[in-house]
Amino acid sequence: MSMTNKQSTSRLDFGLVLILLLLFLASCISIYSAQKTGQYGENFLLKQIVWYIVGTGIIAAVITLDSDQLKKLSWYAYGFGIFLLAFLIVAPESIAPVINGAKSWYKVPGMGSLQPSEFFKVFLILALARVIVEHHQKFLIKTIQTDLWLLLKLGLVTMLPLLLVMQQPDLGTSLVLISIFLGMLFISGISWKILVTIFSSAAALITVIFYFVLWQPEILEKYLGVKEYQFGRIYSWIDPYNYQSSTGFQLTRSLLAIGSGETSGKGFGTREVYLPESHTDFIFSVVGEEFGFIGASVLVSLFFLLIYHITKVGMETKNHFYSYICVGVISMITFHVFQNIGMTIGLLPITGIPLSFISYGGSSLMGNMLALGLIFSIRYHYKKYMFSTSD
Repeated sequence: MSMTNKQSTSRLDFGLVLILLLLFLASCISIYSAQKTGQYGENFLLKQIVWYIVGTGIIAAVITLDSDQLKKLSWYAYGFGIFLLAFLIVAPESIAPVINGAKSWYKVPGMGSLQPSEFFKVFLILALARVIVEHHQKFLIKTIQTDLWLLLKLGLVTMLPLLLVMQQPDLGTSLVLISIFLGMLFISGISWKILVTIFSSAAALITVIFYFVLWQPEILEKYLGVKEYQFGRIYSWIDPYNYQSSTGFQLTRSLLAIGSGETSGKGFGTREVYLPESHTDFIFSVVGEEFGFIGASVLVSLFFLLIYHITKVGMETKNHFYSYICVGVISMITFHVFQNIGMTIGLLPITGIPLSFISYGGSSLMGNMLALGLIFSIRYHYKKYMFSTSD
């Protein structure tokens, strides 16, 4: 092996490779068991393996890009993503079919459906990271005015895709975009006075909305035109057993599946609780039923290791652009895991958010692999900057 090949190999993040391999095995085991319930006619496991192979190719391509190249590509990627999201609105159903009431996918021959919003999560991370870095390079002296200007820029960059995704409508992805924005806003260097005001106002607004939804929905219906039935997911989350014949069906079945797994589970392939979409959004219920609390804890620990590893990479690099990317990826993955697991055990309302790297889904998996490709790229290139004061 040549010296160049040895140096390239030494810069490959083998710790991240191992974590990704374990997540791949966990995904294959869970999907194989989920598709054996009988209501599916497709081999989701084989497709998931193919998507993982495609995702590995994405990582191999992204890892070659250094900081300057990622910066140059960030606005092109953002613009391309905006175009794809906007074109969904006017695209005919032969190109962009309506699936489960949402127009969120493009029909791609030979690939099935492709959801552009899954990729846009990563494009948004790149765009926000570049905005923050360039703002701090331009305004060396920080004031309330410069902080508000940065807040406005970050808000505008996030608001445009958020409106397009909400129009589909896709609540789950909208929440992920918001979580990425808030995570990167938190470490953007904006004054704590502004941040405390923003987060406290957001918390107050959410509290007020929940109050009206639960106790005075007629006011929302009268002044905002919101229908009471549209809050079905919240009502079924609060009292799932009262709605188990309709909107609470999946949650009650999920709770039954996870609870019946007890400590060590029923064993691999031994499922007794029927649960629709168990290979996608409710894959964690499969893990809980078959492998119990122990198996579920192992899976959650894998995600903790992944987030810890990305945090470590972000703290070690001397390149601020890289650090902001790491924060964006952490925000995205953390929200996915927290929301998905939370909804399967009744802690959070049900939204269409898959469990990262585990749930079946080509677009979701490739989007996550693209995000990890950025982390592999950071790890591959940042050693050049470790002994430099330059960003």
